[in-house]
Amino acid sequence: MPYRSDARLLVLHGLRLKGVAEAPVVAQAVGLFPVVVDHELKVLSERDQVRHRDGALTGWQLTPLGRKEHERMVSAELDASGARWNVEACYQRFLTLNPGVLDACSRWQVREVKGRMVRNDHTDPAYDEKVVGDLTLALDEARPLCDRLAEALDRYRYYGPRLEAALDRVLAGDGDYVTKPVIPSFHTLWFELHEDLLITLGLDRGSESSEGSER
Repeated sequence: MPYRSDARLLVLHGLRLKGVAEAPVVAQAVGLFPVVVDHELKVLSERDQVRHRDGALTGWQLTPLGRKEHERMVSAELDASGARWNVEACYQRFLTLNPGVLDACSRWQVREVKGRMVRNDHTDPAYDEKVVGDLTLALDEARPLCDRLAEALDRYRYYGPRLEAALDRVLAGDGDYVTKPVIPSFHTLWFELHEDLLITLGLDRGSESSEGSER
């Protein structure tokens, strides 16, 4: 049986991944009922671990205390679940797939024309089909990784189906679901999976010398 995360950890985790988000977005991201998220946010706010911000970017975010509590809870969960070895193995596999996914996402946005890199205007169906084909192959290779993570920690069970759903939208003709930010595009979900693995293992991107920027 996969290890099930505490609701409070899930709310903190959702905010860590999203940065700033309203309660319904957090609920959808971590698979909790909105009423549960609302309750946890109230408790966390009283403990000064989250705060609500207004302005151009509105929503809940972690405070420094909340970030520290999240790190403590994630580390404790990994030890209690006995899943560290599985997550580490999946992370190493993820690193072998990551360059190909990033390359495909980059090619969706820009392409070479007469020796110059230009914005992809998506007027060449054959070019776009090749990119989508590469993402399809990447997802085929990522499915066992997502399944293995979900068998270790229950909170990972959404990545596989959501990546599938994003790719289905692309195959149905909605190209926004390749790389568009904010929506659950393939790239957005892939980025969050990467971030999730790093956070869970207590790593930072600076340790990945062979990789480029994802955003």
